[in-house]
Amino acid sequence: AAYSLPFPVPDAAAAVRLATELEDRVAGVYSDLVRASSGTRRGTAALALREAAVRAARWRGGSVAFPGLAERSTPSSAPATPQA
Repeated sequence: AAYSLPFPVPDAAAAVRLATELEDRVAGVYSDLVRASSGTRRGTAALALREAAVRAARWRGGSVAFPGLAERSTPSSAPATPQA
């Protein structure tokens, strides 16, 4: 099965944008799971949310105020380049 990409990825810069978007989307799913669960599952989801947010920040070159909450996230003005 193939996945439909949200936009064309013709070059490295677009690939970085795609990686950032995918991590942001994954963070959103984990955020929903944190809100909907409790106990060990909630802790595991919170850890996964943090990890996705860190990966997105590395791809983006900066973090957002509320990872996983698209309605409250505002990307930094840093360029979208991976950090070493």
